[in-house]
Amino acid sequence: MKEYYKAYDDRYRTIHDKGLQWSSTACTPIVTEILERYGIRPEQKILEIGCGEGRDARVALEQGYDLLATDVSQEAVDYCRKMMPAYRERFRILDCLTDALEDRFDCIYAVAVIHMLVLDEDRNGFYRFIREHLRPDGVALICTMGDGTFEMQSDITEAFTPKEREHESGKVLVAGTSCRMVSFPTFEEEIERNGLRILEKGMTHALPDFDRLMYAVVK
Repeated sequence: MKEYYKAYDDRYRTIHDKGLQWSSTACTPIVTEILERYGIRPEQKILEIGCGEGRDARVALEQGYDLLATDVSQEAVDYCRKMMPAYRERFRILDCLTDALEDRFDCIYAVAVIHMLVLDEDRNGFYRFIREHLRPDGVALICTMGDGTFEMQSDITEAFTPKEREHESGKVLVAGTSCRMVSFPTFEEEIERNGLRILEKGMTHALPDFDRLMYAVVK
């Protein structure tokens, strides 16, 4: 059985076959803010987990950062390579729950990835991957859907079931995918449980796709 968290691959295929893009092209402001605030230089190694259609990767690459942008979705990676041919070698398939990289990174960021992981064992695997791939003085930015208090989780058996969703082009029928939102206390506990230390936390956004995101910078 295909892992529930790979349902976004189906969603991307459905929407791309219509000649559309699922997400907006607007970047996530906090990514650039964290790179600047923590003094990440262009020559230092950066890893993106869950690049999707490449909105944040494009900005980092055009600013000259040494970025490896990854996603569990073959469709997403193929799309990024097609849309950004000059950087096609910077995009790679990666399942952070089962794969490992030889490199260690000065900065890792993941925007709207952890909320797609529902099971505790999968969320723990995500945090362990970050811990094992950060350099000793490196930092990671983790952004997740949530308002800091509300908690919910979807039924993972329905991740691939077509659902009607809002899109800028109108209502579309795409894979439902998966979602788990946690409160700040839960978010902090699972980060620390997996050997990471929180440097800062707060609320941010990635408009127009996410009007509210919780974030943590960890090392």
